[in-house]
Amino acid sequence: MNNDELKDFRSGYVSIVGRPNVGKSTLLNTILSEKIAIVTPKPQTTRNKIIGIKTFSDSQIIFIDTPGIHKPRHRLGDTMVRTAVEALSEVDVILFMVEPKESKTGDRAIIDLLKKVLHLRQTPVFLLINKIDTLKKAELLPVIGHFKELYLFTEIIPISSIKHDGISLLIKRICAYLPPGPKYYPDDIITDQLERFMVSEIIREKTMDLTKKELPYSIAVDVVDWKEREDGLISISCNIYVERDGQKAIIIGKRGMMLKSIGSAARIDIEKLLNTKVFLELWIKVKKNWRNDKQVLREFGYK
Repeated sequence: MNNDELKDFRSGYVSIVGRPNVGKSTLLNTILSEKIAIVTPKPQTTRNKIIGIKTFSDSQIIFIDTPGIHKPRHRLGDTMVRTAVEALSEVDVILFMVEPKESKTGDRAIIDLLKKVLHLRQTPVFLLINKIDTLKKAELLPVIGHFKELYLFTEIIPISSIKHDGISLLIKRICAYLPPGPKYYPDDIITDQLERFMVSEIIREKTMDLTKKELPYSIAVDVVDWKEREDGLISISCNIYVERDGQKAIIIGKRGMMLKSIGSAARIDIEKLLNTKVFLELWIKVKKNWRNDKQVLREFGYK
């Protein structure tokens, strides 16, 4: 990139915030055209800041997909919320995502938080009204009017992450607010997450999906062994941690069938991620009350 191109180049950090399960991870995956953040129908799926990078000829957007802001019920919840709040003060643009209906208590709490964190900053805040494919256009106008009364948003953009509606406009408007800056990452990099972390997230996603409502948010996954064989196959061994013996039994399932299903579903996505054949071995372990144990949280990467 020559000096003239550098002079015109724009780059910056963009935070995606909102209540749990409003579609933040789906939006990030849609923009990047790759799956880097896990998506399940259950709220509070994202636990770490996921950085996704979208590079264009004249700009680079670095997205931070934060945990959903909610009232924490354990130390893990505290960590998730703190991560989300920290992201608000680190970025050039904030995307606040809501569903196409009047605000809930959680939405209003986030708006209050935005006012508190940004009272001395001029950070642009976009309101993204997601899932517009679920209602008629005439039903959208009252929703826009309602949120306009709650906060002075820089932009209000209706979108559908799943249908890709409004995504091109969103990217164009984000780039308009980015400051002049360097290209922080090479063109072919779409995330700073290590492969081991992404593998553990895939396994956690499949476990949550397949156990449905039977299992609460007490699942953690740790990659304990990773070996690349000469024939190209990668052998991966992981521990799935739960808090109670009863939860362990649910994941194993009758005659081990649930664990087998989790492994098969996870292996398909892991092989796509790594672009090679994978041998996946899963073990279930009980760590009682791990979500409230500071030392265990640090071991699992939650700071």
